[in-house]
Amino acid sequence: MEIQHNFINGEWSRADQTSENRNPANPEDLVGVYARGGKADVDAAVAAARTAQPAWGSASPQIRSDVLRRVGDRLLDRVEEMGRLLAREEGKTLAEARGEALRAAQLFHFYSGEALRNPGEKLPSLRDGVEAEVTREPLGVVGLITPWNFPIAIPAWKTAPALAAGNAVVLKPADLTPSCAHLLAQVLEAAGCPPGVFNLVMGRGSEIGAALTGHPDVAAISFTGSERVGRGIALDCARGMKKVQLEMGGKNPMVVTAKADLDLAVAACLNGAFFSTGQRCTASSRLIVEAPVHDAFVEKLTAAMTALRIGDPLDAATQIGPVVSESQLAGNLDYVRLAGDEGCEVIGGQRLNRPGTFQSPALFLGAANDMRVAREEIFGPCAAVIKAADFEEAVAVANDTQFGLSSGICTGSLREATEFRRRSKAGMVMVNLPTAGVDYHVPFGGRGASSLGGREQGRMAMDFYTSVKTAYTYAG
Repeated sequence: MEIQHNFINGEWSRADQTSENRNPANPEDLVGVYARGGKADVDAAVAAARTAQPAWGSASPQIRSDVLRRVGDRLLDRVEEMGRLLAREEGKTLAEARGEALRAAQLFHFYSGEALRNPGEKLPSLRDGVEAEVTREPLGVVGLITPWNFPIAIPAWKTAPALAAGNAVVLKPADLTPSCAHLLAQVLEAAGCPPGVFNLVMGRGSEIGAALTGHPDVAAISFTGSERVGRGIALDCARGMKKVQLEMGGKNPMVVTAKADLDLAVAACLNGAFFSTGQRCTASSRLIVEAPVHDAFVEKLTAAMTALRIGDPLDAATQIGPVVSESQLAGNLDYVRLAGDEGCEVIGGQRLNRPGTFQSPALFLGAANDMRVAREEIFGPCAAVIKAADFEEAVAVANDTQFGLSSGICTGSLREATEFRRRSKAGMVMVNLPTAGVDYHVPFGGRGASSLGGREQGRMAMDFYTSVKTAYTYAG
């Protein structure tokens, strides 16, 4: 099979090492063979980006807008192709994969508009005859480090605003899922992105990520991944005085009150906890249920969970695909065993006896919020069910976490919904909706150990990718 190379300075650059990308649902299906770069490739990509960025950043915003619009158009034309590729390399169901591919196109279209809107302010100075003007300028070279669970959407929602703001980009996708990022590089090249403005370097995070965060010519790093890795990147960027944006883990609560519509609550929890095989930082991994409806909710959710169809993501009937890798599955199964050791009644969670990395969804009943399975991010189809005496206890338990990405409540009470929205210590709050599932035109991000730095998506994403300049003018 032909080797898919890194993309540096407008050319497909060979690397000495390669890695295979295989379908987690069918290990016999070789998705592709991809270059595995190293520090020298990062150095070449950063040098190309540094050379190309001044012209890109000072060009008419119409030029940047046109390139991004063409990227969006080409991605739209390839939604079906990209969706099937994504389903094969990551394991999402075909419906979810198509939706993610469509989202990537929508993101580029959105930021093609933002490229034309670079707002500033013109203010009177406190001194006579002096004017003050506030403008935004690109940072320079930006390093983007993206995870395996959204292999096209997250590269898109980082790359598009970075380019719209006039930066040059070096993208390092997850080693597990390079195929969609490689396709994105192809599309950017075909859309007329100038050489060096966008660069793709694939390889291990320990090599490529470290080389990016430590490179003196990289002005900023945007990272999505685990909290452990994120903390290390934050320290590296602090040492190098780089701007940093981190999107990390979550242990997201979904509160179900006694006033909830239980059918609606079950549907929201089923989606939030188990769709995408639970491999979302916004997944509902703690289900906090008020005592009066606890047993009825558990009965309904258990029935709905066990009825989910697990199988080949390319089969239209499949609702849950495989876990992304053997190592991720092993970690999930360790947590299933831990839940039992901690005193939970475990429903489901077994590895399925079939080729591929398939696991049945799991509920941990009788969980307490101080258990490890209720505090640590599992990143799999596992949800801890915690009983709360009343609304006040449910809110307290929901906020008792180091994370603060997304939270939700299912209730028929406007008062409870309003109170929860006000008191929830999370960056995003959902009412009668799954904790997972966001729009591209509004900010995405959280608090605490979930996020650091500026928000992603929407107009607010441009804040991270620009530097503010204040200029004073005295006419004499």
